[in-house]
Amino acid sequence: MNKKWLKTAAPLLVLALGFGAVKFLGAAKPEPEKKEEEAQRLVSLAYTEAREEAVHLAVNTQGEVRPHTEIDLTPEVSGRIVAISDSFAEGAGFEPGETLIQLDDANYKLAVARAEAGVAQAEVLLLQAKAAASIKRQQWLKLNPNKEPTPLQVNLPQVLEAEANLRSAQAELADAQRNLARTKIKLPFRGRVINREVGIGQYVTASTALGRVFATDRVEIRLPLTDSQLQELDLPMGFVASDKTPGPQVALSALVGSEQHQWHGRIVRTQAAVDQQTRLIYAVAEVNDPYGAGASNGVPLAVGLFVTAEAEGTRERHAVVVPRTALRSADKVYVVDEDDRLDIRTVETLSTSENRVVVASGIRNGERVVTSAVANAVDGMQVQPITQLARK
Repeated sequence: MNKKWLKTAAPLLVLALGFGAVKFLGAAKPEPEKKEEEAQRLVSLAYTEAREEAVHLAVNTQGEVRPHTEIDLTPEVSGRIVAISDSFAEGAGFEPGETLIQLDDANYKLAVARAEAGVAQAEVLLLQAKAAASIKRQQWLKLNPNKEPTPLQVNLPQVLEAEANLRSAQAELADAQRNLARTKIKLPFRGRVINREVGIGQYVTASTALGRVFATDRVEIRLPLTDSQLQELDLPMGFVASDKTPGPQVALSALVGSEQHQWHGRIVRTQAAVDQQTRLIYAVAEVNDPYGAGASNGVPLAVGLFVTAEAEGTRERHAVVVPRTALRSADKVYVVDEDDRLDIRTVETLSTSENRVVVASGIRNGERVVTSAVANAVDGMQVQPITQLARK
Protein backbone atom coordinates (compact mmCIF):
# COMPACT_ATOMS: atom_id res chain seq x y z
CA MET A 1 0.00 0.00 0.00
CA ASN A 2 2.84 2.38 0.90
CA LYS A 3 4.68 1.51 -2.31
CA LYS A 4 1.64 2.33 -4.42
CA TRP A 5 1.26 5.65 -2.63
CA LEU A 6 4.91 6.55 -3.28
CA LYS A 7 4.63 5.73 -6.97
CA THR A 8 1.61 8.03 -7.26
CA ALA A 9 2.91 10.91 -5.16
CA ALA A 10 6.52 11.04 -6.49
CA PRO A 11 5.72 12.78 -9.83
CA LEU A 12 3.46 15.30 -8.09
CA LEU A 13 6.16 16.06 -5.57
CA VAL A 14 8.76 16.67 -8.34
CA LEU A 15 6.40 19.08 -10.13
CA ALA A 16 5.65 20.95 -6.91
CA LEU A 17 9.39 21.34 -6.12
CA GLY A 18 10.12 22.57 -9.68
CA PHE A 19 7.32 25.14 -9.61
CA GLY A 20 8.49 26.40 -6.24
CA ALA A 21 12.09 26.76 -7.52
CA VAL A 22 10.94 28.83 -10.54
CA LYS A 23 8.89 31.16 -8.32
CA PHE A 24 11.83 31.59 -5.97
CA LEU A 25 14.27 32.46 -8.76
CA GLY A 26 11.78 34.89 -10.35
CA ALA A 27 11.27 36.66 -7.06
CA ALA A 28 15.01 36.91 -6.48
CA LYS A 29 15.72 38.48 -9.96
CA PRO A 30 16.39 42.22 -9.73
CA GLU A 31 13.92 44.53 -11.52
CA PRO A 32 15.28 46.21 -14.72
CA GLU A 33 16.07 49.87 -14.50
CA LYS A 34 13.42 52.07 -16.12
CA LYS A 35 14.74 54.55 -18.68
CA GLU A 36 12.99 57.70 -19.67
CA GLU A 37 11.73 57.69 -23.24
CA GLU A 38 13.95 59.64 -25.55
CA ALA A 39 12.42 62.63 -27.17
CA GLN A 40 11.25 61.95 -30.71
CA ARG A 41 13.79 63.16 -33.27
CA LEU A 42 12.39 65.73 -35.75
CA VAL A 43 12.79 65.38 -39.54
CA SER A 44 15.08 68.04 -40.99
CA LEU A 45 13.84 69.63 -44.22
CA ALA A 46 15.33 72.09 -46.67
CA TYR A 47 13.00 74.82 -47.90
CA THR A 48 12.76 77.98 -49.97
CA GLU A 49 10.28 80.81 -49.92
CA ALA A 50 7.62 81.02 -52.61
CA ARG A 51 7.80 84.29 -54.52
CA GLU A 52 5.16 86.13 -56.48
CA GLU A 53 6.42 87.75 -59.68
CA ALA A 54 5.45 88.78 -63.19
CA VAL A 55 5.91 85.83 -65.54
CA HIS A 56 5.46 84.86 -69.17
CA LEU A 57 4.03 81.36 -69.28
CA ALA A 58 5.75 78.76 -71.40
CA VAL A 59 3.67 76.79 -73.88
CA ASN A 60 4.75 73.14 -74.08
CA THR A 61 3.85 70.73 -76.84
CA GLN A 62 5.40 67.98 -78.94
CA GLY A 63 5.88 67.14 -82.60
CA GLU A 64 7.80 65.18 -85.19
CA VAL A 65 10.58 66.66 -87.33
CA ARG A 66 9.70 66.63 -91.02
CA PRO A 67 11.60 67.83 -94.09
CA HIS A 68 10.49 71.13 -95.57
CA THR A 69 11.10 69.75 -99.09
CA GLU A 70 10.78 66.04 -99.90
CA ILE A 71 10.49 64.72 -103.47
CA ASP A 72 10.59 61.59 -105.61
CA LEU A 73 13.57 61.82 -107.97
CA THR A 74 12.66 60.96 -111.58
CA PRO A 75 14.55 61.51 -114.87
CA GLU A 76 13.35 63.92 -117.55
CA VAL A 77 14.79 61.79 -120.39
CA SER A 78 15.15 58.09 -121.10
CA GLY A 79 18.38 56.16 -121.12
CA ARG A 80 20.54 53.51 -119.54
CA ILE A 81 22.25 54.31 -116.24
CA VAL A 82 26.03 54.26 -116.71
CA ALA A 83 27.16 55.77 -113.38
CA ILE A 84 25.79 56.40 -109.87
CA SER A 85 27.47 58.74 -107.40
CA ASP A 86 28.43 57.53 -103.93
CA SER A 87 26.34 60.45 -102.66
CA PHE A 88 23.22 58.77 -104.05
CA ALA A 89 22.96 56.11 -101.34
CA GLU A 90 20.51 55.73 -98.50
CA GLY A 91 21.37 58.22 -95.76
CA ALA A 92 24.10 59.95 -97.79
CA GLY A 93 24.20 63.69 -98.33
CA PHE A 94 24.70 65.59 -101.59
CA GLU A 95 25.53 69.16 -102.62
CA PRO A 96 23.59 71.47 -104.96
CA GLY A 97 24.37 70.74 -108.62
CA GLU A 98 26.17 67.47 -107.85
CA THR A 99 25.62 64.75 -110.48
CA LEU A 100 23.89 61.88 -108.74
CA ILE A 101 23.11 59.66 -111.74
CA GLN A 102 24.62 59.67 -115.25
CA LEU A 103 22.59 58.30 -118.18
CA ASP A 104 24.06 57.15 -121.48
CA ASP A 105 24.31 60.37 -123.53
CA ALA A 106 25.53 59.10 -126.93
CA ASN A 107 22.17 59.56 -128.68
CA TYR A 108 21.70 62.99 -127.15
CA LYS A 109 25.15 64.15 -128.30
CA LEU A 110 24.22 62.99 -131.79
CA ALA A 111 20.99 64.97 -131.60
CA VAL A 112 22.95 68.07 -130.59
CA ALA A 113 25.30 67.64 -133.55
CA ARG A 114 22.37 67.31 -135.96
CA ALA A 115 20.70 70.37 -134.46
CA GLU A 116 23.92 72.36 -134.82
CA ALA A 117 24.08 71.37 -138.50
CA GLY A 118 20.47 72.47 -138.92
CA VAL A 119 21.28 75.87 -137.41
CA ALA A 120 24.28 76.29 -139.72
CA GLN A 121 22.18 75.40 -142.76
CA ALA A 122 19.42 77.80 -141.72
CA GLU A 123 21.97 80.59 -141.28
CA VAL A 124 23.29 80.01 -144.83
CA LEU A 125 19.77 80.07 -146.29
CA LEU A 126 19.05 83.31 -144.43
CA LEU A 127 22.20 84.93 -145.79
CA GLN A 128 21.25 83.83 -149.31
CA ALA A 129 17.72 85.18 -148.91
CA LYS A 130 18.99 88.52 -147.64
CA ALA A 131 21.51 88.78 -150.48
CA ALA A 132 18.83 88.03 -153.09
CA ALA A 133 16.51 90.58 -151.51
CA SER A 134 19.24 93.22 -151.57
CA ILE A 135 19.94 92.62 -155.27
CA LYS A 136 16.23 92.79 -156.10
CA ARG A 137 15.89 96.07 -154.23
CA GLN A 138 18.85 97.63 -156.02
CA GLN A 139 17.49 96.55 -159.40
CA TRP A 140 14.04 97.95 -158.60
CA LEU A 141 15.35 101.31 -157.44
CA LYS A 142 17.53 101.56 -160.56
CA LEU A 143 14.53 101.09 -162.83
CA ASN A 144 12.03 102.93 -160.58
CA PRO A 145 14.01 105.55 -158.58
CA ASN A 146 10.96 107.39 -157.24
CA LYS A 147 8.71 104.40 -156.44
CA GLU A 148 8.88 102.14 -153.36
CA PRO A 149 8.76 98.41 -154.23
CA THR A 150 6.28 95.97 -152.68
CA PRO A 151 7.58 93.33 -150.20
CA LEU A 152 7.08 90.59 -152.80
CA GLN A 153 9.09 92.52 -155.41
CA VAL A 154 12.18 92.55 -153.15
CA ASN A 155 11.85 88.96 -151.77
CA LEU A 156 10.92 90.09 -148.23
CA PRO A 157 8.66 87.03 -147.57
CA GLN A 158 11.58 84.75 -148.45
CA VAL A 159 13.77 86.57 -145.91
CA LEU A 160 11.13 86.27 -143.21
CA GLU A 161 10.78 82.56 -143.94
CA ALA A 162 14.55 82.06 -143.69
CA GLU A 163 14.62 83.93 -140.36
CA ALA A 164 11.78 81.77 -139.00
CA ASN A 165 13.59 78.60 -140.11
CA LEU A 166 16.72 79.81 -138.32
CA ARG A 167 14.79 80.42 -135.08
CA SER A 168 13.24 76.96 -135.36
CA ALA A 169 16.66 75.39 -135.88
CA GLN A 170 18.04 77.29 -132.89
CA ALA A 171 15.12 76.11 -130.73
CA GLU A 172 15.76 72.51 -131.77
CA LEU A 173 19.43 72.96 -130.85
CA ALA A 174 18.50 74.38 -127.43
CA ASP A 175 16.12 71.46 -126.84
CA ALA A 176 18.79 68.95 -127.82
CA GLN A 177 21.29 70.63 -125.50
CA ARG A 178 18.78 70.57 -122.62
CA ASN A 179 18.12 66.88 -123.17
CA LEU A 180 21.87 66.24 -123.19
CA ALA A 181 22.23 68.14 -119.90
CA ARG A 182 19.33 66.12 -118.45
CA THR A 183 21.35 62.93 -118.77
CA LYS A 184 23.22 64.25 -115.72
CA ILE A 185 20.60 63.99 -112.96
CA LYS A 186 21.21 66.62 -110.29
CA LEU A 187 19.26 68.79 -107.84
CA PRO A 188 19.43 72.52 -107.06
CA PHE A 189 19.56 72.08 -103.26
CA ARG A 190 21.66 70.43 -100.57
CA GLY A 191 19.98 67.31 -99.27
CA ARG A 192 20.04 63.70 -98.20
CA VAL A 193 18.82 60.46 -99.71
CA ILE A 194 15.97 58.54 -98.12
CA ASN A 195 16.10 55.54 -100.46
CA ARG A 196 17.45 54.47 -103.87
CA GLU A 197 15.44 52.36 -106.31
CA VAL A 198 17.79 51.81 -109.30
CA GLY A 199 21.19 50.43 -110.17
CA ILE A 200 23.88 50.74 -112.86
CA GLY A 201 22.85 49.25 -116.22
CA GLN A 202 19.13 49.75 -115.66
CA TYR A 203 17.15 51.43 -118.44
CA VAL A 204 14.91 54.21 -117.13
CA THR A 205 12.23 56.41 -118.64
CA ALA A 206 10.71 59.72 -117.59
CA SER A 207 8.24 57.90 -115.31
CA THR A 208 10.82 55.72 -113.50
CA ALA A 209 11.28 56.45 -109.78
CA LEU A 210 15.00 56.69 -109.05
CA GLY A 211 14.65 57.28 -105.31
CA ARG A 212 13.42 59.73 -102.70
CA VAL A 213 15.35 62.69 -101.29
CA PHE A 214 14.79 65.68 -99.00
CA ALA A 215 16.40 69.10 -98.65
CA THR A 216 18.45 69.89 -95.54
CA ASP A 217 18.34 73.68 -95.72
CA ARG A 218 15.53 73.63 -93.15
CA VAL A 219 13.13 71.29 -91.41
CA GLU A 220 9.71 71.88 -89.91
CA ILE A 221 7.85 70.59 -86.87
CA ARG A 222 4.04 70.47 -86.78
CA LEU A 223 2.98 71.42 -83.25
CA PRO A 224 -0.57 70.88 -81.88
CA LEU A 225 -1.93 73.79 -79.81
CA THR A 226 -5.08 74.34 -77.81
CA ASP A 227 -7.10 77.56 -77.99
CA SER A 228 -5.57 78.82 -74.74
CA GLN A 229 -2.03 78.02 -75.89
CA LEU A 230 -2.67 79.90 -79.13
CA GLN A 231 -3.87 82.90 -77.15
CA GLU A 232 -0.88 82.65 -74.82
CA LEU A 233 1.43 82.93 -77.83
CA ASP A 234 -0.71 85.76 -79.25
CA LEU A 235 -1.03 83.95 -82.58
CA PRO A 236 -4.13 84.25 -84.78
CA MET A 237 -5.40 81.38 -86.89
CA GLY A 238 -3.95 81.56 -90.38
CA PHE A 239 -0.83 83.40 -89.14
CA VAL A 240 2.09 83.66 -91.58
CA ALA A 241 5.39 85.08 -90.33
CA SER A 242 7.13 87.95 -92.14
CA ASP A 243 10.04 90.31 -91.54
CA LYS A 244 7.72 92.76 -89.78
CA THR A 245 5.84 90.11 -87.75
CA PRO A 246 8.19 87.22 -86.94
CA GLY A 247 6.74 84.28 -85.09
CA PRO A 248 7.68 83.39 -81.48
CA GLN A 249 10.90 81.52 -80.85
CA VAL A 250 10.71 77.83 -79.93
CA ALA A 251 13.18 75.67 -78.02
CA LEU A 252 13.13 72.06 -79.21
CA SER A 253 14.63 69.29 -77.11
CA ALA A 254 15.05 65.53 -77.38
CA LEU A 255 17.08 62.73 -75.86
CA VAL A 256 19.63 61.49 -78.40
CA GLY A 257 21.59 58.53 -77.13
CA SER A 258 22.07 59.28 -73.44
CA GLU A 259 22.28 63.08 -73.72
CA GLN A 260 19.62 65.78 -73.85
CA HIS A 261 20.03 68.15 -76.81
CA GLN A 262 18.30 71.40 -77.67
CA TRP A 263 17.73 73.23 -80.96
CA HIS A 264 16.24 76.64 -81.63
CA GLY A 265 13.62 77.57 -84.21
CA ARG A 266 10.69 79.88 -84.81
CA ILE A 267 6.97 79.44 -85.52
CA VAL A 268 6.39 80.54 -89.12
CA ARG A 269 2.69 79.83 -89.64
CA THR A 270 -0.49 78.39 -88.17
CA GLN A 271 -3.36 76.55 -89.77
CA ALA A 272 -6.47 78.52 -90.70
CA ALA A 273 -8.83 75.74 -89.56
CA VAL A 274 -9.35 73.51 -86.52
CA ASP A 275 -8.45 69.86 -86.99
CA GLN A 276 -11.76 67.96 -87.07
CA GLN A 277 -10.40 64.85 -85.36
CA THR A 278 -8.30 66.35 -82.55
CA ARG A 279 -10.05 69.76 -82.28
CA LEU A 280 -6.58 71.35 -82.09
CA ILE A 281 -4.90 74.06 -84.13
CA TYR A 282 -1.52 73.17 -85.61
CA ALA A 283 1.41 75.58 -85.76
CA VAL A 284 4.52 74.94 -87.87
CA ALA A 285 7.97 75.73 -86.49
CA GLU A 286 11.08 75.83 -88.69
CA VAL A 287 14.76 75.28 -87.92
CA ASN A 288 17.32 76.47 -90.46
CA ASP A 289 20.33 74.32 -91.46
CA PRO A 290 19.52 71.51 -88.99
CA TYR A 291 22.43 69.37 -90.21
CA GLY A 292 24.95 72.23 -90.09
CA ALA A 293 24.92 75.49 -88.14
CA GLY A 294 21.59 74.64 -86.54
CA ALA A 295 22.85 71.38 -84.98
CA SER A 296 23.23 70.96 -81.20
CA ASN A 297 26.88 70.26 -80.35
CA GLY A 298 27.26 68.47 -83.66
CA VAL A 299 24.01 66.50 -83.27
CA PRO A 300 21.60 67.37 -86.14
CA LEU A 301 17.89 67.85 -85.73
CA ALA A 302 17.26 64.73 -87.78
CA VAL A 303 14.13 64.11 -89.80
CA GLY A 304 11.81 61.70 -87.97
CA LEU A 305 12.99 62.73 -84.49
CA PHE A 306 10.22 63.29 -81.93
CA VAL A 307 10.88 66.49 -79.98
CA THR A 308 9.41 68.50 -77.12
CA ALA A 309 8.77 72.14 -77.96
CA GLU A 310 8.66 75.06 -75.53
CA ALA A 311 7.67 78.59 -76.57
CA GLU A 312 7.45 81.56 -74.24
CA GLY A 313 4.12 83.36 -74.19
CA THR A 314 3.72 87.08 -74.77
CA ARG A 315 1.10 87.78 -72.06
CA GLU A 316 2.44 88.94 -68.70
CA ARG A 317 0.71 87.83 -65.50
CA HIS A 318 1.44 87.69 -61.76
CA ALA A 319 1.78 84.26 -60.18
CA VAL A 320 3.68 82.41 -57.45
CA VAL A 321 6.88 80.71 -58.59
CA VAL A 322 8.54 77.78 -56.78
CA PRO A 323 11.44 75.47 -57.71
CA ARG A 324 10.66 72.37 -59.75
CA THR A 325 11.84 70.18 -56.86
CA ALA A 326 8.98 71.51 -54.70
CA LEU A 327 6.29 69.90 -56.86
CA ARG A 328 5.29 66.36 -55.92
CA SER A 329 2.81 63.98 -57.58
CA ALA A 330 1.92 66.56 -60.25
CA ASP A 331 -0.19 68.80 -57.96
CA LYS A 332 1.14 68.53 -54.39
CA VAL A 333 3.47 70.92 -52.51
CA TYR A 334 4.75 70.54 -48.94
CA VAL A 335 4.57 73.79 -46.94
CA VAL A 336 6.14 74.40 -43.50
CA ASP A 337 3.67 76.50 -41.51
CA GLU A 338 4.41 79.01 -38.74
CA ASP A 339 4.42 76.24 -36.11
CA ASP A 340 7.00 74.22 -38.11
CA ARG A 341 4.44 71.63 -39.03
CA LEU A 342 4.10 70.04 -42.47
CA ASP A 343 1.11 71.22 -44.48
CA ILE A 344 0.44 69.14 -47.63
CA ARG A 345 -1.22 71.42 -50.20
CA THR A 346 -2.95 70.71 -53.50
CA VAL A 347 -2.01 73.41 -56.02
CA GLU A 348 -3.11 74.49 -59.48
CA THR A 349 -0.12 74.77 -61.81
CA LEU A 350 -0.03 77.09 -64.80
CA SER A 351 3.31 76.03 -66.22
CA THR A 352 6.03 73.51 -65.43
CA SER A 353 9.59 73.62 -66.75
CA GLU A 354 12.88 71.97 -65.87
CA ASN A 355 13.73 74.53 -63.17
CA ARG A 356 10.50 76.13 -61.98
CA VAL A 357 6.77 75.73 -61.45
CA VAL A 358 4.29 78.59 -61.89
CA VAL A 359 1.38 78.15 -59.45
CA ALA A 360 -2.03 79.77 -59.89
CA SER A 361 -3.44 78.89 -56.45
CA GLY A 362 -2.67 76.91 -53.30
CA ILE A 363 0.44 78.85 -52.14
CA ARG A 364 0.89 82.43 -51.01
CA ASN A 365 3.85 84.72 -51.48
CA GLY A 366 6.55 84.16 -48.83
CA GLU A 367 5.39 80.74 -47.61
CA ARG A 368 8.09 78.14 -46.98
CA VAL A 369 7.94 75.28 -49.49
CA VAL A 370 9.94 72.10 -48.99
CA THR A 371 12.51 71.30 -51.68
CA SER A 372 14.21 68.25 -50.14
CA ALA A 373 13.00 64.66 -50.26
CA VAL A 374 10.55 63.61 -47.54
CA ALA A 375 10.01 59.97 -46.64
CA ASN A 376 6.60 58.98 -45.23
CA ALA A 377 5.25 62.52 -45.15
CA VAL A 378 2.23 62.99 -42.88
CA ASP A 379 0.06 66.08 -42.86
CA GLY A 380 0.62 67.99 -39.60
CA MET A 381 3.87 66.25 -38.60
CA GLN A 382 6.41 68.34 -36.67
CA VAL A 383 9.54 69.11 -38.77
CA GLN A 384 12.79 71.00 -38.45
CA PRO A 385 13.42 73.52 -41.28
CA ILE A 386 17.21 73.73 -41.56
CA THR A 387 18.05 75.98 -44.48
CA GLN A 388 16.72 78.21 -47.20
CA LEU A 389 17.88 77.30 -50.70
CA ALA A 390 18.58 79.99 -53.23
CA ARG A 391 16.50 79.58 -56.34
CA LYS A 392 18.17 79.66 -59.72
